[in-house]
Amino acid sequence: MKKILDIIEQELIQAFVNCGYNEKYARVTLSNRPDLCEYQCNGALAAAKEYKKAPIMIANEVLEKLSESTLFEMKETAMPGFINLKLSSDFLAGYLNKLTEDERLGCEKAANPKTIIIDYGGPNVAKPLHVGHLRSAVIGESIKRIGRFVGHNVIGDVHLGDWGLQMGLIITELKVRKPELSYFDESFEGDYPPAPPFTIAELEEIYPAASAKSKEDDAYKEEAMQATFLLQNGRRGYQALLKHILDVSVTDLKKNYANLNVSFDLWKGESDAQPYIPDMVTYLKDNNYAYLSNGALVVDVKEETDTKEIPPCMILKSDGASLYNTTDLATIVERMKLFNPDEIIYVVDKRQELYFEQVFRCAKKTKLIGENTSLKFLGFGTMNGKDGKPFKTREGGVMRLENLITSINEEMYKKITENKETISEEEARATAKMIALSAIKYGDLSNQASKDYVFDVDRFTSFEGDTGPYILYTIVRIKSILAKYAENGGDLSQAAINPAKTDVEKTLMLELTKLNSVVEASFEEIAPHKICSYTYDLANALNRFYHETKILSEENEVTKAGWIKLLTLTRDVLETSIDLLGFGAPERM
Repeated sequence: MKKILDIIEQELIQAFVNCGYNEKYARVTLSNRPDLCEYQCNGALAAAKEYKKAPIMIANEVLEKLSESTLFEMKETAMPGFINLKLSSDFLAGYLNKLTEDERLGCEKAANPKTIIIDYGGPNVAKPLHVGHLRSAVIGESIKRIGRFVGHNVIGDVHLGDWGLQMGLIITELKVRKPELSYFDESFEGDYPPAPPFTIAELEEIYPAASAKSKEDDAYKEEAMQATFLLQNGRRGYQALLKHILDVSVTDLKKNYANLNVSFDLWKGESDAQPYIPDMVTYLKDNNYAYLSNGALVVDVKEETDTKEIPPCMILKSDGASLYNTTDLATIVERMKLFNPDEIIYVVDKRQELYFEQVFRCAKKTKLIGENTSLKFLGFGTMNGKDGKPFKTREGGVMRLENLITSINEEMYKKITENKETISEEEARATAKMIALSAIKYGDLSNQASKDYVFDVDRFTSFEGDTGPYILYTIVRIKSILAKYAENGGDLSQAAINPAKTDVEKTLMLELTKLNSVVEASFEEIAPHKICSYTYDLANALNRFYHETKILSEENEVTKAGWIKLLTLTRDVLETSIDLLGFGAPERM
């Protein structure tokens, strides 16, 4: 279904061309003066120079050609050459009635679907998720949903940190605590136990204990490094332990991500890329992309246009060990082989921008990616506390994500039970969980991803203002009206949205036409905050309409049914929007 701006612009193009002017000047935008008009065209100002005419003369000529158009109920020019437009209420109602019949609410699917991999999440195994993992998960999930809604094949990959010294530390500490386990017996040839020799709670305690020991005991650290080397070189018992670590960790991670309504298609980690490293290194050497520098294997990635120093991308250290660069490049090789993506989007802390610039340049220069494959870095800012510093617990430590979610769930449960006396414990808990999720996700996503923001629990959980709970309250308000209409025998089978009778009604109708253009822009710019902004504007428009209109007490049944139809569309658009953000709305609050 055509975007409404495209329909208006087509009308203007015809008028400009009929006057002998280039169609490029017929661009239409939303008005920046809604008190004067709804849409505006400033093309006459730009055309004046080319055609050596006063802008107002060009604007008046174009306006004359629009005189027969039924698309507008107001069209006028203003000095020095603006064309101001207001849509016909009849046309607008007709457009919205078409939206009600379209299951995609006017949003067309991509004509040429792409395969897009989104790398988000990035937790380390054997460690609990903390608040630092929130932004990557929330932003990545929303981008995945928007991309799929637009019609692309989007694959989400958690990209686990499951390689390197941390694994050696866990194995070494486990050996100290349980040396009798068969995994440490090199002569053992049987099957290893199917059940892991630790719980997630034990595993989460083992790693920090081992890490602390390694900083004080050089021999212990050396043993951990040796365990890492043996693991990476295929020692059977250590490989079996790695599988247990992954199984236990991933089970716990899936549970915690589910609490955020976040899911992944791939649960791959750095370890999955290891088999690709030897052939990749050989390829880089044989094709003279890589050379030795102080014993390390590197690839130059600097360019003549650089205004700052871009160091070489190191592939192997002087002792032959691989690095994060190596693993990330090998992961790209794996992704190209398995999925041949058109795009790979990395949702990562913005402080890693230089690192990813090196990796991306190396992948492109060495042709590890296809010529038409795009690598994109979406760097996000820091989630800070009210003191402006990175969000911490009251004791100053890094807060577990599970604890943050639980605390906000409890806050919302308290608010619900204070305001409602006739709600069951089960419903109150379920509703609190949905509202809390909206507070967390909307609080994050309403900010431009690259910017730091203050995680203000009091503000985010408020039912007023630009918050998730306010959006949900608006949706629930609509659902309540629709339920009462149905209970009173209301019938929408023959109903249609009618031309607007008031300014607030028309404002709501105009907002509803914007979904397709907002979703498209949000996808193209990788910007979920645009959907948040739109959702808030639409909720405000609905609430203004609600407060100025006696909907259910309207005596004219045709008028009432038209308003109910309008509210039904508003509910659908709002619920579609919040689903793209990664949360849903309850039936009542």
